Amino acid sequence: MTRLILASQSPARTKLLTEAGIEHEVLVSDVDEDAVQAKYGVTDAHDTALLLARAKAEAVAALPESDGALVIGCDSVFEFDGESHGKPYTEDVARERMLRMSGSQGVLHTGHWLVDCRDTAAEADEDDAEHGTPEGTGATVGAVSSAEVHFTQMNENEIDAYIATGEPLHCAGSFTIDGLGGAFIRKVDGDPHAVVGLSISTLRDLLGHANVPITDLWQAGNA
Repeated sequence: MTRLILASQSPARTKLLTEAGIEHEVLVSDVDEDAVQAKYGVTDAHDTALLLARAKAEAVAALPESDGALVIGCDSVFEFDGESHGKPYTEDVARERMLRMSGSQGVLHTGHWLVDCRDTAAEADEDDAEHGTPEGTGATVGAVSSAEVHFTQMNENEIDAYIATGEPLHCAGSFTIDGLGGAFIRKVDGDPHAVVGLSISTLRDLLGHANVPITDLWQAGNA
């Protein structure tokens, strides 16, 4: 069976894959996001999401544990009022952002990058011949899935209570849709999975470049 490695420590992403019946492993990269952005000078939210997803996927793909597997890296960046918002980390930053976001809308961009770490025919040697033709394609491809998120009017007490839970501090844009923050999202135009942090349909498209049907990754009980 084809192995899929998620290059992310996000519980929401691994939960999403699990609930979609997709077998996967988790292997976290040690990518310094600020250093990557500084190196390439990328500031656009859409391009930043793709750049960081690629950096994470390639970092994990370079590890020996990834040999023979497909690696998917993801990163989300929230675009609001022409600015790129990653994780707020502090309560003050989260509060300032949420006060501005109240009753408004922005676009959540989730970058995806897939690396095929399986042996290709060109890499095969005589010792491999007895095991059949290698299935690797050498694919390294990416895509961004974006969705417009519309927020309800939030009062200061609600915002403070939400921040006190700690949930928004480590989420792009200072909110979630699959947790407590879902109470403040009025509607989503686009793929809601992208707002969670990984678009299953985008993953399916990327797997196609590696000649792997997503059905091959379904858990036995869901096949």
